[in-house]
Amino acid sequence: MVILESHFFLFRCFLLLASAACSLSHPSLLDVHPLDEKHYSSEVIKCKDGSKSFSKDRLNDNFCDRPDGTDEPGTSAFSAGKFYCRNLGSKPQFIFSSYVNDLFCDCCDGSDEYDGYIRCLNTCVMGGNAKIGNYNSKLSQQASFAGKVTKDEVKYEDLVHNLMSLRLAIILQVVLLAFIVFLWHFGCRSRSKRRRTIIKVL
Repeated sequence: MVILESHFFLFRCFLLLASAACSLSHPSLLDVHPLDEKHYSSEVIKCKDGSKSFSKDRLNDNFCDRPDGTDEPGTSAFSAGKFYCRNLGSKPQFIFSSYVNDLFCDCCDGSDEYDGYIRCLNTCVMGGNAKIGNYNSKLSQQASFAGKVTKDEVKYEDLVHNLMSLRLAIILQVVLLAFIVFLWHFGCRSRSKRRRTIIKVL
């Protein structure tokens, strides 16, 4: 019984380690393309058009302070902007910022509906976006996104996304392997202790 409890405790520790590894591998700005994260990391952020700058507390405050919308990458305040769906386990994509918190799950990871009014299922691991409601019409609207994302950019984004997914998978596999080795070693030690106890009793 004590051994079972210790194994259960070790399993809970493993789950905590795995979740920590996941959180470490995910950047804090889920709505920003990985290549743009450095741009948003400083306390004073420059506008992408080079005109002005703004403080970090104005980032994603649901009010468009800058004409190019640099300060609102994760809200619907700048309707001409782009929201980045990481879609871990599937293909990353850009959607119109006006689709953010519109009560419709556009990203397969549900990251575009973060205000809590609806709960989106994460369908990325099931092969991509779930075709719910009017999803296909929204995809056709995205196709007319003024051709801002070229084929080369999409390929590069896919490469970055695949590398991030691979890094996460390697971290989790190393943690899992270390946990299995620890359990095996712990089991061997407890069995040898029991044998020694039985031999002493005899």
